[in-house]
Amino acid sequence: MLQGWIQIALTLLIVIATTPLFGRYMAKVFMGERTLLDPVITPIERAIYGFSGVRSQDEMTGWQYAKAVLYNNLVMGILVYLILMAQGWLPLNLTGLGAPSWDLALHTTLSFLTNTDQQHYSGETTLSYASQTFALGFLMFTSAATGLSVGIAFIRGLTGRPLGNFYSDLTRSITRILLPMSIIGGLLLILAGVPETLAGPATATTLEGATQVIARGPVAHFEIIKQIGENGGGFFSINSAHPFENPNGFSNLLETWAMISIPSALIYTYGVFANNRKQAWLVFWMVFVIFVILVGIAAVGEFQGNPLVNPLLGRQQPNLEGKEVRFGWAQTALWAVMTTATMCGAVNGMHDSLMPPGGFATLFNMFLQIIWGGQGTGTAYLFIYLILAVFLTGLMVGRTPEFLGRKIEKKEIVLASVILLVHPFAILIPWAIVFGFPDTLSGISNPGFHGVSQVVYEYASAAANNGSGFEGLGDGTLWWNLSTSISILAGRYIPIIALLLLADSVSRKQAVPMTSGTLRSDTRLFTGVTGGVILILGALSFFPVLVLGPLAEAFQIARGG
Repeated sequence: MLQGWIQIALTLLIVIATTPLFGRYMAKVFMGERTLLDPVITPIERAIYGFSGVRSQDEMTGWQYAKAVLYNNLVMGILVYLILMAQGWLPLNLTGLGAPSWDLALHTTLSFLTNTDQQHYSGETTLSYASQTFALGFLMFTSAATGLSVGIAFIRGLTGRPLGNFYSDLTRSITRILLPMSIIGGLLLILAGVPETLAGPATATTLEGATQVIARGPVAHFEIIKQIGENGGGFFSINSAHPFENPNGFSNLLETWAMISIPSALIYTYGVFANNRKQAWLVFWMVFVIFVILVGIAAVGEFQGNPLVNPLLGRQQPNLEGKEVRFGWAQTALWAVMTTATMCGAVNGMHDSLMPPGGFATLFNMFLQIIWGGQGTGTAYLFIYLILAVFLTGLMVGRTPEFLGRKIEKKEIVLASVILLVHPFAILIPWAIVFGFPDTLSGISNPGFHGVSQVVYEYASAAANNGSGFEGLGDGTLWWNLSTSISILAGRYIPIIALLLLADSVSRKQAVPMTSGTLRSDTRLFTGVTGGVILILGALSFFPVLVLGPLAEAFQIARGG
């Protein structure tokens, strides 16, 4: 037991140590300050701007930024959909795979376009090397860069700056952050044993004399952007539980850190933009404490094992169902909470096999979306809760709500409410429809309360742009492909538009001087109030679902089944 907890603690210490370093670097990148990469990257960016005709210095309004995001994503989505549908005629199709069905191709395109990477297929038996690399691998960079750009634009607006230029932010996100990290991380994964080859599947003879075909491919570069970009879509069907994606303890540590590296550091980046590192650290520790509590809940549940199975074993044993023994209960529990907290969605064990506390923690993360949240957008959601906390506390003490010296008024609160209300609508409405027609739509593979969790997890994963799942659910159908696509689109683009409009509105407000009557947002008291607002507004929206799913399942198991 002690070894498992030490592994978790060391991973978290690495996160704490790298947060200010990486956060400061990202602030320099997006504030236009000089960095070590300038001599190499600046000429490349100038060539990109010259070829594309983008005037990188042109500032955009909120609507202009939002329209640029939508137009850019529309073009990329059409291109990738055509690649998937033409897969059978394209090169690098060494196993002769045909095109997926139109609805599966549509769901896959929208899923990767929105940084969700929800997969209703097995990668090694459905998609060719060309589709994996030129379609999905391409979107892994651009979707992550899109979210990061929106998060930076939101931070600029919140701190009184113009929102910037989407195309410039998109380019910088890739050339100065995602690509350099991916090159270094990909090389490290190759050294750790992750394959990177265009050769076809290998054929081996087993000890019994049978012939076994082993899928492989250009995995290392795919795997690292999957983690750094919080994409989560696996090259193989079992994702990072596959030894070719995650072969050992070192690769597991690297991939775990990669998931959280950008979202944790982005909070510090905000502190640099706002010239208020104190508030950034307070917000960081608030999120960190909630995260550690959820890790503890999941880890204790996995360590204690299944009370229905332990008597058969003669003593308490960790729950190892659905886990890779090379990672064990501790690293699987940490990964499960990390991947749903960061909206990455990659898995190194099967979430359907988690004990109810693990199911509770993972669902709770996707319901809130701010611990640590999606690539860029998660940080923006986090500060939406701070704005709501300012508004509520201002009403309680009779002061005009202000955040960073700018008044919070009706327009900002309406947009903040839209951002938070989209999520429950995108999850609970299709969830209710499924249970209205359980025999024809649900695809549930587990009866009772766990089946409830399977369904709500799928829609929560889609709406939160996470992509993981309680696999075992029969989601490879027309209903699941189309219904989750709607949740994916609503959960991605409606909040992005509202975030940019809110940031634009705040950026245009005149800053008011701070006085003795100003309600400061960089105190422990206000941070604690914000934590309460997060739990009340976020958690209670989904409390009935949690009761019907993991909580009810936990009581059922405790009673002996």
